[in-house]
Amino acid sequence: MTRRRLEHLITNLSIPVGIILIWRGVWVLADLFDYWLFGNNHVVTAIAGIIIGLIILYLPDHNLETLERL
Repeated sequence: MTRRRLEHLITNLSIPVGIILIWRGVWVLADLFDYWLFGNNHVVTAIAGIIIGLIILYLPDHNLETLERL
């Protein structure tokens, strides 16, 4: 394997691994938040997550057309 291919492989693998690690950290923090504030009841943060997610998708274009692409 040439050096250029190895660098390309490392770059292409580091991006998804980085995203997955960030997502895992967010997930663990949400679980800790559930545990500390709501006695490990995930309903509150699940509903809050849906609402916040919809707001984040709505704000840039003031519509939810982004969901149509899914």
